[in-house]
Amino acid sequence: MAANRREFMRAAAVSAPAVRAALGANDQVNVAVVGFHGRGRSHINAFARMPNVRVAALCDADERLFPDAVAAVEKLAGYRPATEPDIRRLLERKDIDAVSIATPDYWHALMTIWACQAGKDVYVEKPVSFTVLEGRRMVEAARKYKRIVQAGQNMRSDGRVRAVVRLLNEGRLGKVYRARVDMTKPRGSIGRAKESSIPAGVNWDLFLGPSRYQPFNVNRFHYGWHFFWDTSTTDVGNSGVHNLDLARWGMGRKEHPVKVHSTGGVYVWDSDQETPNYQTGTLEYADGAIIDFHVTNLYAPPSRSWNTFYTTEGYVTAENKWKAVRGVFRPRSRAPEVTPAGVSERVTNASFPEAVYEDLPPFEDEQTVSHFENFIQCVRSRRVEDLYCDILDGHLSATLCHIGNISYKLGRKLTFDPKTETFPGDREANALLTRTYRAPYTLPERV
Repeated sequence: MAANRREFMRAAAVSAPAVRAALGANDQVNVAVVGFHGRGRSHINAFARMPNVRVAALCDADERLFPDAVAAVEKLAGYRPATEPDIRRLLERKDIDAVSIATPDYWHALMTIWACQAGKDVYVEKPVSFTVLEGRRMVEAARKYKRIVQAGQNMRSDGRVRAVVRLLNEGRLGKVYRARVDMTKPRGSIGRAKESSIPAGVNWDLFLGPSRYQPFNVNRFHYGWHFFWDTSTTDVGNSGVHNLDLARWGMGRKEHPVKVHSTGGVYVWDSDQETPNYQTGTLEYADGAIIDFHVTNLYAPPSRSWNTFYTTEGYVTAENKWKAVRGVFRPRSRAPEVTPAGVSERVTNASFPEAVYEDLPPFEDEQTVSHFENFIQCVRSRRVEDLYCDILDGHLSATLCHIGNISYKLGRKLTFDPKTETFPGDREANALLTRTYRAPYTLPERV
């Protein structure tokens, strides 16, 4: 770029508060979608269909994707968006109000922070960050520059899910002492691939961004990056974060856990994959409440992706549909007992009462407004509190994944300090709260 990156960001930060402080219902919101080989296509389709919202630009390091994406927008909305492979140049545009990020996980933090500094609102896919420190910097940037930043944990926008969480948070089944996440999402083996030349139209340096530079390998490119430690948050971060977020939300937890232990491994496949394809763990809060998780992408019974909440009065589970059950505990029947003194009663298995479970009456679903619509509503209103998943919630839930992965890597149970977001006295674990960044794609010490 012609201008020094640091100078550009300093100038953008100064001008940020002046960028369209409020938008009326009839004002057009110009959105740039960044990254659209996979999930980003849903971003394009959602925004292109909204009234008074324009997909003004598309951004991706793989320029081969532009023709089809531009054609899709033109077909949906009747106009052609601009294209730009480098988000840094995109953020210099004054006509962009918001960026919607669906890039690989390791790019999420830098793009979000840069966008906030440039005065743009942000929709960022899950997991919002690659490390714990990145997540904290993202929260700081959103607050400092007064930006609307929505985390893409879109289970929160489902009316049925919101009703379930309301039931739990209102204590209608007592206190939640445990939440269980059991998730299976089968994926095939990536096999083995050799290094090759960079395809024409692929900006490989941009694609890798802050990650360690290495020669092009198709297994490390589109979607394959999910299976290597340099670029992956594992399937716990990739898929499990949705259900872990729901577990934390349903438990009413706005803080980090204090203990974590995770184990697992790479099974079945003979491939280049480094990250586990089965991972299990526990996350324990200060009062002893627990989230336990089991995440795999191997063969398993179909349709196994659910949450279960255990409470002091019953449980709530989602197997095929959400079901709330209250347990009515009754002492077991008394039986006569003959003794030398005569006949008396004794309680059979008195310490193990009989449980009679009764389904709760159906509870009313809340209105479903899509995550993208909710984001645009808040871009207009500037009401952070109305976001379905503000960046702070995104950070809290992504941290569950990150500290679980740190425990997995080190092979031991860890103690975590929620206030400092560190592992007290554990240099080895603390080193994994951040990563080594490749210049010029570095995380700022202060936003």
